[in-house]
Parts: sequence; structure tokens; C-alpha cells
Amino acid sequence: MLAQINDFIWSYILIALLIACGLWFTWKTKFIQFRMFGEMIRLLKDSGSRNSETDDDDTLPSGKPKKKHITSFQAFAVSLATRVGTGNMAGVATAIAIGGPGACFWMWVIALIGSATAFVESTLAQLYKRPEKDSFVGGPAYYIFKGIHSKQMAWLFAVLITLTFGLSYNSIQSNTICDAMSHAFGWNHVVVGVILAFMALLIVFGGIHRIAKVSSILVPVMAVGYLLLALFIVFSNISIFPDVFKLIVENAFGWNQAAGGAIGAAMMNGIKRGLFSNEAGEGSAPNVAATADVSHPVKQGLIQALGVFTDTLVVCSCTAFIILVSGLYNTHDLNGINLTQAALQSEVGSAGPVFVAIAIFLFAFSSIIGNYYYGEANIRFMTSSRWVMTIYRISSAGVVVLFGALASLDTVWTLGDICMAVLTLVNIIAILSLGKYVFRLADDYRKQRKQGIKDPVFKKESMPDIQHELEAWE
Repeated sequence: MLAQINDFIWSYILIALLIACGLWFTWKTKFIQFRMFGEMIRLLKDSGSRNSETDDDDTLPSGKPKKKHITSFQAFAVSLATRVGTGNMAGVATAIAIGGPGACFWMWVIALIGSATAFVESTLAQLYKRPEKDSFVGGPAYYIFKGIHSKQMAWLFAVLITLTFGLSYNSIQSNTICDAMSHAFGWNHVVVGVILAFMALLIVFGGIHRIAKVSSILVPVMAVGYLLLALFIVFSNISIFPDVFKLIVENAFGWNQAAGGAIGAAMMNGIKRGLFSNEAGEGSAPNVAATADVSHPVKQGLIQALGVFTDTLVVCSCTAFIILVSGLYNTHDLNGINLTQAALQSEVGSAGPVFVAIAIFLFAFSSIIGNYYYGEANIRFMTSSRWVMTIYRISSAGVVVLFGALASLDTVWTLGDICMAVLTLVNIIAILSLGKYVFRLADDYRKQRKQGIKDPVFKKESMPDIQHELEAWE
């Protein structure tokens, strides 16, 4: 019954709302994800803390050390760590198995649309972020409370995202890692679970700075490694690659597919898996986007929009190309991660399952520490109690990770996805209500860039109607 409710919500309500939001924000931001793509690349390449943009000195004039803020790239890496997970390998395979090769095309489309939504929610997170002792903190709970002035709505979001990411989804990631290690190496679930819990606790007790540092190392390694493997497979089969693109397009639009109803299956599965993977509009990535120290909110909004492209157009496409080149996508008894493993094994031999196990470990472990931080940011919104935070850290990175290594998680998946559906609805209401401020910020950023200013600066006095709510922009 829970699964049926979840499928109905996602299939009919949220997909329509997320697509409508993406199209609306694309129009209102003047197609910012296309017009400023080069700016996204430049910002990521030049990313650094606001202090490093202006001064290489580590001390203030008073002689006190400067705060060590999170850089744009580190915030990008943490959010990408949660976006790029097992869904990029298993979810894409499921979309192709059910919806056919045409599902790939619709994943690309939803990434192009959803990146505008990602830009809006992450820019809002920057605008309404709050300064803390050692970093900034923010996200939907913060911009709902400050911008919409609804404490109940903000608390609802904070509770749901903590339960969904910090607890439910971390048990799922742990379970996936243990299954992969058991299949590839025969390792015992209990042993793997204990090691995972120890590693996760070691990282999360170091706070956002340690999480950011680890993510900024793991994410490039896993993304580049997976991309190189996909490119190797593509170039090894370069003669049939034009046929693969033709297959994708024909299955997305072909008359035979339309007549048989397959075009609808391709569209629905591609859109669903694309949305699940890149998380645009769900309100998750803004929690870490708020931690970056930048001179203008739009900067991090653009970088987080690039995260959607990276997740879907790069990583998901790698999985799709591997499966389609192998020719195994029509094998009816293969689905999910098993299809990806079989496709890799057919192309690189017995090393395929081992590579998948290592890739899943990197993908899922980086998701565990990223998911943990989403909960931390929202617990900080609800309480400043150190005891509560300590209990959450032990629960999220220790108890839940170990539980996931040992349990069957069908019910956890369903409950987590229902919570995700509700918090997405809450976030959509918020970003539609507050989007007008992002449009003004985008215009201000463009204006400064046209004036030749390389690093635009936001001053809260430019928004006198809400400047008293902007704590971090002195």
C-alpha cells in the first residue's frame, strides 16, 4: 500500500510540478543554465573562499586568524557526493530496462530543465544563510523561516529531510555497499558494516570542514574514474557508437514506439530517474550550497546548477552508454545494478564486477557523509544542543549504517521516498514564493558582469525590502 501511494505521488503530482517549475524558472531566469554555462565552468575553476578572493593573508588586521570557510568547490563536491550515488548505476539501468533506450534522451531533457530549479533553490540558500562559529549554515528550512515566515513549515521540512537523508537513505547506501562487496569479494556484511560505521563516524565528528575535504577528494576520483572507463568502452566500440545515438533518439520519438506505447514508458522512466538522480527541486543540495563563502549568491547557484549537468549528462550517461554498447538492455532477466554489472563484465571481463563494487563503495560512502550533513544543517536549525547533535551523529553515521548492513530495506525505501515526496512539495511551494528575489539577484549579477566586474559582489542594501532578514551579508 505504501509503495502504491509513493508511486502515485511521484508519477503524477511531483513530476508534473517539478517539470513546470523547471520550465518556469528557465523562462524567468532568461535561460540562465544555457546562457551562463561558460560562467559556471569559470566559477568552478576559480572557486575559492571570499577571503582568498580578496586577500591571501590568513590573519585579520587585529592579528586574529580568519575563519576557515568552505569554498565553492568543496560545497559543490559535497552536494555532488549525494547526487552521484547508486542511482546513477542502478537507477539508470532500471530506466533503460523498463523504458528502453529512449529513457536516456528524457533524462538529458530533465537535466537541462531541472538545472534552472537547482540554480534558484541554491541561490536562495545562499541569500538566507546564517553565519555560525566555523562556517555558514542554511537551506530550505532557513529560507522558509526567514522568507515565508512560517516556523511550522520550516520545522516540517527540517524533520523530514533529517529522517529521509540522515537516517533512512544512509541505511540504504550502507546496504548497497555491503551487497556489492559480498558479491565481488565474498566479504561478510557485519565486517563491512562495522568498517563503514567507523569510517563515517571518524569523518562526521570532524564537522563540515572534514566532510568537505573528504568529498572534494572522493568526488573527482570517482567521477573521473567512471568517465574514463565509459570512454574506454565507447572508443573500443566507436564503430557502433552512431548507432547507439540513433537508437536513443528513435526510441524517444519513433513511430513504432509511439504506436506500442513505449514512448510513454521511455519518457516517464527517463524523467523519473533523472529527477531522482539530480535532486533538482527536492531541497537537498541547498543545505550544503549555503555553506560556501562567496561574494554573490548567484555564484553558488550557478555552480550547483552545473552539478545537475555533471550528475545526469555525464555520470548517468556513462552508465547508459556502457549498457547500450553491450547490447544487454533487452535481456529480460537483468535489471538495476545486475544489468550494469553484466554490461561491464561483457566489455572488460571479470574485472567488471570488481570495478562496480569499488565504484559503488565510493559513490555510496560519499553519499553517506553528504546525507549526514543534510541532517546536521537542519538539526542546527531546530536546536543548538550539543547532546542532540552528538546523538544524531552516532545514529546517522554509526547505528543506521550498521543497521543497513544487516537489514532488508524495502519498507525503509518506501517510507524514505514518501518523506522525500512531502519535503519536495514543501520546497516547491517555498521556491515558487521566493523565486522573485533570485530573478533580481540574477539581473544584478549580469549587470555587474557586463560592467566588466570579474567577481560581482552582493550588497544587501540592494534589497531594502528584505535586508533585515539577511544575516550573512554584512
